[in-house]
Amino acid sequence: MRFGPVPVGEALGGVVAHAVRTDGLVLKKGTLISQAEIDAMRTAGVETVTVALAEPDDIPEDAAAGGIALAVAGPGVRVDEAFTGRSNLFAEVAGVLVVERASIDRLNRIDEAITLATLPAFAVVEPGEMIATVKIIPYAVAAETVIRATEDGDLVRVQPFRLRRVAVISTLLPGLPAKVVEKTLKVTAARLAPADAAIVADHRVAHDSAELASAIVRAVAEGADLILVFGASAIADRRDVIPAALEAAGGRVEHLGMPVDPGNLLMIGKLGDIPVIGAPGCARSPKENGFDWVLMRLLAGLDVTREDVTGMGVGGLLMEIVSRPQPREGLAEAPPKPRIAGLVLAAGRSTRMGGPNKLLATMDGVVLVRRAVEAARDGGLDEIVVVTGHQAERIEAALAGLPVRFVHNPDFAEGLSTSLRTGIAALGDSVDAAVVLLGDMPRVSSALVAGLVRAFDPAHGHHVVVPIADGRRGNPVLWGRRFFAELGRVSGDQGGRAILAAAPEAIAEVHVDGDGVHLDVDTPEALAAAGGLFDAE
Repeated sequence: MRFGPVPVGEALGGVVAHAVRTDGLVLKKGTLISQAEIDAMRTAGVETVTVALAEPDDIPEDAAAGGIALAVAGPGVRVDEAFTGRSNLFAEVAGVLVVERASIDRLNRIDEAITLATLPAFAVVEPGEMIATVKIIPYAVAAETVIRATEDGDLVRVQPFRLRRVAVISTLLPGLPAKVVEKTLKVTAARLAPADAAIVADHRVAHDSAELASAIVRAVAEGADLILVFGASAIADRRDVIPAALEAAGGRVEHLGMPVDPGNLLMIGKLGDIPVIGAPGCARSPKENGFDWVLMRLLAGLDVTREDVTGMGVGGLLMEIVSRPQPREGLAEAPPKPRIAGLVLAAGRSTRMGGPNKLLATMDGVVLVRRAVEAARDGGLDEIVVVTGHQAERIEAALAGLPVRFVHNPDFAEGLSTSLRTGIAALGDSVDAAVVLLGDMPRVSSALVAGLVRAFDPAHGHHVVVPIADGRRGNPVLWGRRFFAELGRVSGDQGGRAILAAAPEAIAEVHVDGDGVHLDVDTPEALAAAGGLFDAE
């Protein structure tokens, strides 16, 4: 292909490379030049034009892109008609994207005029989702180059999901709450949904090799296509309970461990042709982890070999999971007592109260916000930070004489999250956790605060402590430092609810009596029902 400025008279059949705008004449980039365009340019006094002119053996960009796209598209892939030198490829079925990496690399190195881009290998795709695109850089490309780009055939295909019947086996140990198993089943069912797979068996057995081996055999007999084992204790060795149980059942362990974090402690095995996964602890969380990478391939009927797993290291560091325990210290001394702060949010405008500031109402003769601070003080917290905003001076006056540090939130009108972010930012590096108290909850006691502090145990994965009454979670909530960064990014008029939903494995629940963890006084009616009132000014 020729490219560059040419006399207007030699531009017939070329494509405008640089737009022409002069004396009312506009020829956009990409315009095919016919005799009419040449005449218009001459009339406008244009002498030269920058064009792309095809050589006799060149193939126009759309034809080239479309031809290459059709050649590389394999089963489960639809190719759209090319436009502006681009042809897009789409999934026809739900499944896992399989790409021939080496051949795609070779295609992209044939000539800089041709590019093929895809989603990551083994991406989970839906019908109609764009999975790849062929783009021709110039306006035409040599036919010989196009032929070389089509030599390898199918390079992109969608492997449809095939396994539908999944058995889940949970091993149990004393101290493992039943709700953990129930939450695991819900998270797993949601994971399986995109593959149109479902849990068809739910077995719960002791964390014992013999009992687990029997459950695995039973799941196969019941017609499971895939078996997931969630252990009450993580797999630490090939001789541990889950690998030993699989071998006792007549199966084989194909690989233990994976260079993906979170997801290290994963086991892949088989009993006959039935895949068996020993799930890592992070598989109880809905967040993406190494378990997902293996699960979806297996659901699509793809083998996951030791070589496949050991090749996942590059790109395998997915995130720092907040529930991960600190490194083992052997016989080192017990860790120092954690430093826990109280964070009292007292910046709101009390809009539902209809005028007065609810935090300045009294109950049993004590101002509401003062009750919250006193509960924090008497609950054994190391320091108390109060976030102010609306009527800051009056809030500070109401807390006179108490051991608190004030920080002002200038953006308090934008919602609760701004106060949470302000408070978290104000905590020092020495703070290990913070109890977030709302100033309008008059029945939160110092005993409750102390109970949250006692349950905080990051060494055993308890990074968040939440009170629960009548089966419902409430406030205040204790947050470990590992969640401070996420709390510092919340937005709108919300707290950390979404963060809690995404990290069930990091939460400890403290069961309490009464309605103190649910009762707030947002309205005059709620205040009156709780026995509160506003003093006459």
